[in-house]
Order: sequence, then structure tokens, then C-alpha cells
Amino acid sequence: MKYAYFPGCSLHSTAKEYDCSTKAVCETIGVELEEIPDWNCCGASSAHSLSHKLSLALPARNLGIAEKMGLDVAVPCAACYNRMRAAEQELRGNTSERESINKILSAPFEGGISVKTLPEIIGAPDLAESIRENVKKPLSQLKAACYYGCLLVRPPKVMGFDDAEDPRSLDNIVSAIGVETVNWPYKVECCGASFALTKPSIVVKLTYDILRYAKAAGANCIVCACPLCQANLDTRQKDVEAKYGEKFNLPIFYFTELLALAMDLPVEDCLKRHMVATDEVLRAPITVGSGENADKR
Repeated sequence: MKYAYFPGCSLHSTAKEYDCSTKAVCETIGVELEEIPDWNCCGASSAHSLSHKLSLALPARNLGIAEKMGLDVAVPCAACYNRMRAAEQELRGNTSERESINKILSAPFEGGISVKTLPEIIGAPDLAESIRENVKKPLSQLKAACYYGCLLVRPPKVMGFDDAEDPRSLDNIVSAIGVETVNWPYKVECCGASFALTKPSIVVKLTYDILRYAKAAGANCIVCACPLCQANLDTRQKDVEAKYGEKFNLPIFYFTELLALAMDLPVEDCLKRHMVATDEVLRAPITVGSGENADKR
């Protein structure tokens, strides 16, 4: 099973822990990832607000290169997936628009390949046995609130791989490695990450609601598949505490990090990038989440 891998801007920078854990897990379970050569930013999240043509052309260029490779595209980032999947759907269904966009592309996209998100790929039924076979350290001490956010499953007619109101793909994946998941009402609510710089007070309130509902459901961590969501929920907890006087100390994991830990893969350095320390909730013999950026509260 081979895919053209689109890491996007985040996985090569602020979300390196998502990238390293993704590659380690995929190699272990038999999913081959070949990074799209000379890929470009997909335009998330401002291009579609500035120019509709640009919002199609940016992801279409990557799709055209992947089509030359003859491979479907694997996209870890929910924001990238949303933009690339939307472009794929529009260009596939609109011949005149596709021809117009292809005139400005060095690698035209003809609709011969598809975009898939990482939870869709790793959560496929034919990989379930491979995941179970490679689990060496079940993470039964974790009780996770799986957080899908607003971009991974919506709009449903475009994304189409999971239920838009009650998605289960992440829940099913982490359950396979021994993690207990909770039922909670905020799994698809927006965390406000796109307003991080322009309207931080709104972001703090949205983050607070997500954290408190996860905690109220009994979760001791949150699991996600989006660099924007992970960074927002991980770094905003001190702001939430300052405003609302409530301390959560909830680690925010990428689902691939938990898979890698359960498979005993070397991802300790990835976990040191977390702001909220992960060592206590993991109760692991390795030192994790204790780098200079870790939250020591």
C-alpha cells in the first residue's frame, strides 16, 4: 500500500512530532509514504478567502504531481486535507474549471487520483490486524477524548469518510491499542485556531469549552489529527487557567504518537515538543514531554 505523502507546511515545522510519528507508524504497519517532490503550500487557511482560483490552483498543483506519480494522496493535516479534498471534488466535477486551472499548472490534474486523510488510511479495516499485531505496550492507562475539530469531517458532502456529527475513526484506531475513549459533545466543535492572532479572547473561550467538556467526560488526554488544533489546545492551557481559574493539564496527543508509543517505536524526542507534559499521564519508564518547552505545572 503506497501513497503520495503531503506533509504540508506544519509537519515540516511546528508539527514535526506528527510527521515523525506518522512515518514510523506507517512503516511499521506496511503503508509506504513517498513525499510529493517540490510540493507547495495548499493555501490553508487564507487562500480561499482571497481568491477562489488560487484556492484551487495551489492544491491542484500538488494533486497534478501526485497524479504523475500514479498515487493517491495521504494528508495528515486536517486543514490541508480539507482544502485539497475540496479542490479535488470541485475540479473533478467541473470540466471547464479544471481546464482553466490546468492552463496555469506545470503538472495538470485530470482527476485520476484521490485525496485521503490519515485517519481514513490507518483506520482502514485491512490494517486493523497489522496494528494489533504490532502493539507491544497497550496504553490502557489512557482515557482519551478524541477530538476531530471542524475541518476533518465537514462539509460532509465533500469530506465524506466519517460521520460529520459523531465521527468514530480516531476512536476506533486508538481503541485498538488499548486506549479507552469517552463519549463527549465537543468532538467536532471548532477550537478557534484560525483566530489565534486576530481574536485571541474568542480562542481562549472556545479552547476552555473543549477542555472542560473533555475533563467532565473523564478524559485524561485529548487525541487529534490536526496541527492547528493540537498547537492551540496544547499552548492555550495557561491562558485558559489565567482567565477561568481552572487548571486542566490535559496532554494533547496526535493519534500517531499514541500508536507509535504502543508499538514501542522511538518517538521520545517527538513527545518532548509538547507544552503540556505527557510523562505523568503515560506513566512510562522513558522520559517524555520534559524538554525545555514542556509545561512543568
